[in-house]
Amino acid sequence: MNVYLQRAENIVSRIHELAAVSETSPGITRRYGTAAALEAGSKVMGWMRAAGLQTRVDAIGNIRGLLSSPVAGAGTLVIASHIDTVVNAGRWDGPLGVLMGLDLLENVVCSGRKLPFHVELIAFCDEEGVRFHTTYLGSKVVAGSFEKEVLDRKDEEGVSLGEAMHKIGGDPADLERDAIPPDQWLGYFEIHIEQGPVLYESKIPVGPVKAIAGQVRAEVIFKGMAGHAGTVPMDMRNDALCGAAEFVLALEGLARASEGGLVATVGKLQITNAASNVIPGEVVCSVDIRSADEEVLSRGLTRCRGLVAEIGARRGLTVLLNVVQTSPPVICDARMNELLGRAIGAAGYEVLELVSGAGHDAVPISAVAPVCMMFVRCHKGISHHPLEHVEMEDLRAAIAVADDLLHQLSEIWKYPL
Repeated sequence: MNVYLQRAENIVSRIHELAAVSETSPGITRRYGTAAALEAGSKVMGWMRAAGLQTRVDAIGNIRGLLSSPVAGAGTLVIASHIDTVVNAGRWDGPLGVLMGLDLLENVVCSGRKLPFHVELIAFCDEEGVRFHTTYLGSKVVAGSFEKEVLDRKDEEGVSLGEAMHKIGGDPADLERDAIPPDQWLGYFEIHIEQGPVLYESKIPVGPVKAIAGQVRAEVIFKGMAGHAGTVPMDMRNDALCGAAEFVLALEGLARASEGGLVATVGKLQITNAASNVIPGEVVCSVDIRSADEEVLSRGLTRCRGLVAEIGARRGLTVLLNVVQTSPPVICDARMNELLGRAIGAAGYEVLELVSGAGHDAVPISAVAPVCMMFVRCHKGISHHPLEHVEMEDLRAAIAVADDLLHQLSEIWKYPL
């Protein structure tokens, strides 16, 4: 097990080195196309190149490293995760999967083994969607499902995604060429912290993901009438913020009462022309609803629309709900999960299947390839927060399991496509 400890220590060292690259300090923030994101990508590409991988940056900004197989007509296994972050993030969400993938391939190269398939390690440039409010930019390019209309979407400074791409050296005309053809895929493997407390409470270091919850992201605009805070009587107001506040609590109640694991969150409120002595005339809020059951998710969106209409009518507000993005629930590949379960069992751990409430790059990839995810226990299930942490023993266990899975895949994917 000493070799696993040495590999784990190397991964942790790189995790910390990446964590030092941020738009802000203290904290970690790396949004798409920023100087911090480019610096982090450059570090990862340097490590890939040092490991002997063929490296490149694609049009959207993904960092890609290829370990080629000598087998003619070989297919491709993609190992990937992301290196962008939310605002004030932890250091493990995303980079863990990239750096563990790099460790796996370094181990293959150092051992002199030749795999019967190509392996492409990808550090996706934008999974969180913080800057342009759209997720999976990087993985959608690789899957061939990038929607070109999002190139016109602008950030808070008025910079469009297309402009940001050009600034980092990318060309939207090249996006289609960066997709891996569907007939070349063998599978996709992503390692990620759990972002939940199940493994932590169960005292199990790793677990297979059986499904990823579907997600709807929307924007709700409440329009009332701005007015003087001291002169408009309470019973004559059309206060947009009060309508939004009522909606936030009603949405919480809807999700709490729902069966089927529906969760709903309002994570952002924006008051137009906000001032302490002005009745809010317009408020924009985000809505995020999720469920691993597609019917439950659809029903949740319908009920959310009903809440918006009812509150708007009763309060004399104009309320608009615009769906920004949807992704259906994803079921992970049964065959790959069976092999992952064997690897976990062989390492001496209980196989506890998990449902991910968080979205992952595996979602768009699932449209073109079998996907498999392994969660690694994180301290108290904390994520999207500076207190994210993975213990060294859990990292050692994850390395052993991932090695075993790669070996099993080498046995079943011996032949060209």
